[in-house]
Amino acid sequence: MTRRREVLLVEDDPEDADLAREAFKRGAPQVQLSAVEDGVQALAYLRREPPFGGADRPDLILLDLNVPRMDGREFLKEIKNDDHLKDIPVLVVTTSDAENDIMRCYKLGANCYLTKPVDIGEFFEIIRLIGLFWLSTAKLPSKSGAAE
Repeated sequence: MTRRREVLLVEDDPEDADLAREAFKRGAPQVQLSAVEDGVQALAYLRREPPFGGADRPDLILLDLNVPRMDGREFLKEIKNDDHLKDIPVLVVTTSDAENDIMRCYKLGANCYLTKPVDIGEFFEIIRLIGLFWLSTAKLPSKSGAAE
């Protein structure tokens, strides 16, 4: 039996967040998906600040670049400079296929960059593959946090 995995979704579009929930339910049922709307909320979640005091440390973060307040690029820079959070893999899943966004995200420490497909079937397939590779096959850091 595959153990439950925690995924944090940083996505400001409620329809895209609902679509991701449904895709994980179908393609990676071992996933507990939590969603926040922007980078400020994501950092509060990861740092267990109110109202996220009981939040579980995610095994994986799915990050949209174009979110309000603190965009995905700023969030990525912040998390990868935090010794307690930088080991959490971050997959950028966004509509942008601009080369400068791709390069900047990798330079900021993204573990993967995926362009959101417009087709719902392709989106479900990407989520299934994320579940299969990142949450079932790849070895991820322990939940205890960064190495001492």
